[in-house]
Amino acid sequence: MDNGLFPFSSPFDFNGIQGNYNLPDFEKDGTVIKGKHDPLLGFQEIGDDPDNDPVFPNHGLYQNVTKMSENQEQQQGPAATKSAFSDEFSFSSVFSGNMAFQEFSRPENMKPIKDCNMQSSCRLSSLELLTNYGNGFKKLRFSKYVGSDGGDGTDERGGGQKKLSAEEIMRVTGARYIQLSDMRYDDFSMIMHPFGHALSGLSDDETKDVELVHLLLTAAEKVGYEQFERANRLLSRCEWIASERANPVQRIVYYFAEALRERIDKGMGRIIAKEPEMIFKTGIENGLNTNLISVRIYEHVPFFQVTQFIGIQAIIEKVASASKIHIIDLELRSGVQWTGLMQALSEREIRHVEILKITAVGFVGNEKIAETGKRLESVAASFKLPFSFIAVYVEDMEDIKEELFKIGNDESLVVFCPLVLRTMISRPTCLENLMRVMKNLNPTIVIVIEIEANHNSPSFVNRFIEALFFYSTFFDCLDTCLEHEGELRAGVESVLCNGIRNIVATEGKERVVRSVKLEVWSAFFARFRMTELGFSESSLYQGSLVIKQFPSAASYCTLDKCGKSVIVGWKGTPVQSVSAWKFSRDRGRVFGNYRF
Repeated sequence: MDNGLFPFSSPFDFNGIQGNYNLPDFEKDGTVIKGKHDPLLGFQEIGDDPDNDPVFPNHGLYQNVTKMSENQEQQQGPAATKSAFSDEFSFSSVFSGNMAFQEFSRPENMKPIKDCNMQSSCRLSSLELLTNYGNGFKKLRFSKYVGSDGGDGTDERGGGQKKLSAEEIMRVTGARYIQLSDMRYDDFSMIMHPFGHALSGLSDDETKDVELVHLLLTAAEKVGYEQFERANRLLSRCEWIASERANPVQRIVYYFAEALRERIDKGMGRIIAKEPEMIFKTGIENGLNTNLISVRIYEHVPFFQVTQFIGIQAIIEKVASASKIHIIDLELRSGVQWTGLMQALSEREIRHVEILKITAVGFVGNEKIAETGKRLESVAASFKLPFSFIAVYVEDMEDIKEELFKIGNDESLVVFCPLVLRTMISRPTCLENLMRVMKNLNPTIVIVIEIEANHNSPSFVNRFIEALFFYSTFFDCLDTCLEHEGELRAGVESVLCNGIRNIVATEGKERVVRSVKLEVWSAFFARFRMTELGFSESSLYQGSLVIKQFPSAASYCTLDKCGKSVIVGWKGTPVQSVSAWKFSRDRGRVFGNYRF
């Protein structure tokens, strides 16, 4: 789409800039299929010509399903609980008085936030993905994990032996799958193989969990090759063993097996895909929900509060000299995060705030936004803070334009993007339109919070593996943080199930859950001449303080710096990222269709 400011001739490729890996060449005797052998899929879905390789696309924002080699067939590709927003919910229950945002020097005893090296797995073959995850098991298994509170984070069982988490079970299974993949077994005999010493040291329950996950991976392989009958037999075995009420591994397998079953039904014509216009109006898939579950998970799971506290502290520092502050929130939800900002602004001793405005963007018909606005007005009144709330409703995110936002010339503008940009990756014109509007509004700072995972691979099996490990980590977190909240945990997992189904069972514009990693967003933002601001020690310290407010999670939740961004993880596995940006006003340099 051409534009005077941004003369792009093609959409940004969210798959084409992630890393550069040399894939090993695996060959198998006795086969008539041409191509490189992948022990997870049997053969990669790509040809020998890298120029025509769908795993390394050179153009286009999204792909549907990767193509098989010439002798293969082409791949085919519960709503959230509608609880009323609790009238008894107290904003102060999340932001206590001793957690007010402020500017302070870093305490001498504060542990440094470690830097991480970002490495994308977008271009990895499914073999390399499993190898990478499997290699991480030894490190997790035999070394103590140190969380943000300095604890060892161990989960002990009898005899002091560390109990394996769901993600560690996935890593063990990945290593097992790789070892057995080149051996000539049929589906079930391979699964029942004793596997020698590789499963030594595991309990009986852990061994059963490994075998169950192996069944799931094998079923995904068959689905990838459209061997639906064989996949059905394997899934029947998974569904017979797994349960949504059992341990984390069985619950994960249960939800992923459901998603695979749906993909099979679509591939066999039993289910008709939704129309695109129906997809983007569903609140759960776009994250536009303010139901009780989203509020409760905010209270119990640290990731959301940590990233928001870090981002809001950066906002406070950036608007420190402003008396008129205007925030555009692209994903308001409960709005509880803004109570901390209000408290900090109300306590200013210098440069008192004349007005704080919050403009919330939502879909037409979303009455919860107005309810949240009234609650925020009440909180602002309790702080005696001048406040104005504006709701901007659109039929579709493509309808966003500058005229919808009433920005005063003397207002310091902030744009807050929590877990919203990823929902537009499947619609490049929509995302690029939003970026152009934000660019023209010229905000002082843009805060971006996103899922730190690659759920946008054009390869179905790669995407399946990435999602399996990511949700294993999240389910581990829920098991720890909601240990005594079984009903709430089940409700949260039923919501997460929608994301799993969307990643695994859908393709094209129907697949709206398309998280990508920090380096991809950085390249995309560079297209609009955005520069990263980074975070102060105060922001990072705020994040570490929030983690300590979660006693059950303090030993497991981690903060890592990746360049100027911050990644919040669980036992070292990335979960969410937060970054701060601004638009550069200089003309920049032009490279082809990109302007940096």
